[in-house]
Amino acid sequence: MTRPDDILDYEFDATPDLGALQRVHDNITWLRMPMPFALDHINLWLVRDTDGWATVDTGLRTKESVAVWHNVNGELLDNRGLTRVIVTHMHPDHVGMAGWLCEQYGVHLWMTRSEYFVCRVLSADTGKSAPTDGVLFYRAAGLADEHIERYKRMFGMFGKAVHTLPDSYIRMCDGDHIEMADMTLEVVMGNGHSPEHACLFSAQENVLISGDQVLPTISSNVSVWPTEPHANPLQDWLDSCHRLRERLPEDVLVLPAHGRPFRGVAKRLTQLIDEHEEGLSKVLDQCAAPQRAADLFPSLFDSTITDSNRIMATGETMANINYLLARGELGVDSQTEGVTWYRRT
Repeated sequence: MTRPDDILDYEFDATPDLGALQRVHDNITWLRMPMPFALDHINLWLVRDTDGWATVDTGLRTKESVAVWHNVNGELLDNRGLTRVIVTHMHPDHVGMAGWLCEQYGVHLWMTRSEYFVCRVLSADTGKSAPTDGVLFYRAAGLADEHIERYKRMFGMFGKAVHTLPDSYIRMCDGDHIEMADMTLEVVMGNGHSPEHACLFSAQENVLISGDQVLPTISSNVSVWPTEPHANPLQDWLDSCHRLRERLPEDVLVLPAHGRPFRGVAKRLTQLIDEHEEGLSKVLDQCAAPQRAADLFPSLFDSTITDSNRIMATGETMANINYLLARGELGVDSQTEGVTWYRRT
């Protein structure tokens, strides 16, 4: 399959250092916020607003993020603070510092409704025991007892990476227009990676702040979780890719949450669609004989499955399974001792 670097035009040859700023143009500044993972950064986008700057996304809740934000306050904001906090979606690297920033600067949080409320629900799980439904979900997928025990130990970690959200927010909806100082941002909704992911498109600047909805070199996680075991997020994701491909200009400058800004959004969206279709074909081929979800990892992932990514891999595999079940191309072969086996129809 063609590599992304072969089809995309990158706007900049290099990235700013972690924690550093780089001007994209007069109205947008790039902040590369560090993260303590293999994926070591998230791109935040500071947009010129009336009487200051707004941030799109916030970084993970860490001491390092706090230090970077204090530095940004002096370097870019002239100690005036932010005008508003806009969050594309509820994953911790995007929303983690939102509550802290809103409190520090006395500004409003802007999110879509589902992202705001799902974030609050997940944060409320902090300190709770893993639910029985979650244990049954991962056992049905074929995870071993020791992997389920790890899931139980790690349950509720979401809230530790996210500052408490404000008790109110300003809702963003698809098609809304947010008036900034010198540009208008249109909310362009995506689904599948998260419930109501908000991208922000400026027609006058021909720029798309894409969050995780369109990334240049990696495919966003699309997963089924125990809270909604029969969900079909992969259908939502593919529908979003098709919709965005038709809606966005091909030469739009994409400002992603990870990786470098690029042009060639239609080509990249086509590539993402093709990658998922290829994965679905591999799943069907392997399911000529009965398979558990855990048996399908080699068909979908090139990387080694470890404790750090097993839960996410299970969620992505179940997204493929549920998509094929909905299309009638896969069926449940049997359920034995709480484990579900699937076979191609």
